[in-house]
Amino acid sequence: MHRRATLLLIAASVASFAVPAAWAGMPAPYGPIVVAPTGLPQRYEFDLTPALRRAQSENKRLYVYLGADNCPFCRKYEAFLAAHAGELVPPFAKDYLVVDLRSSLSVQADRLHLRIGEAMLRYPDFQRSIGDERARQLVYPSVWLFDTKGKTLMQMPAGTGTFETVPEQLEILNLVQ
Repeated sequence: MHRRATLLLIAASVASFAVPAAWAGMPAPYGPIVVAPTGLPQRYEFDLTPALRRAQSENKRLYVYLGADNCPFCRKYEAFLAAHAGELVPPFAKDYLVVDLRSSLSVQADRLHLRIGEAMLRYPDFQRSIGDERARQLVYPSVWLFDTKGKTLMQMPAGTGTFETVPEQLEILNLVQ
């Protein structure tokens, strides 16, 4: 019994280092799939493959959110989502799985890598591969919408001022350009 308690304590300690304590991220009512980076400290590698497989099995799209632990604009967007969860969670839950990628403002584009299936791409290459016009810039927060095959559904705005009203957020979820 003592050994089990020790192992649980060690596991809890390790988990507490995985994400900074001050990190807010996507609000819990949205049921985010939190993807912590691997490859640290040289690289921030995010594997979207498990989330994509789950999206395929549930016939849902992916709403992929890239936030930074020390990003004031990320906190503003997350606070907006939390404040409007009653209005927004149902349309999110109907069509999307929310994926929360956890990064930091200190991470430059050349250190950020994303994987879908066998392809592990540096951020600029990932952006180009999905036809995102912001390929040269790493902007927080960023959102991508993918179908069940990992294809981007529309070009998304990013950064400050992103989806600041419920109608704007609903337009995004409904793929209104």
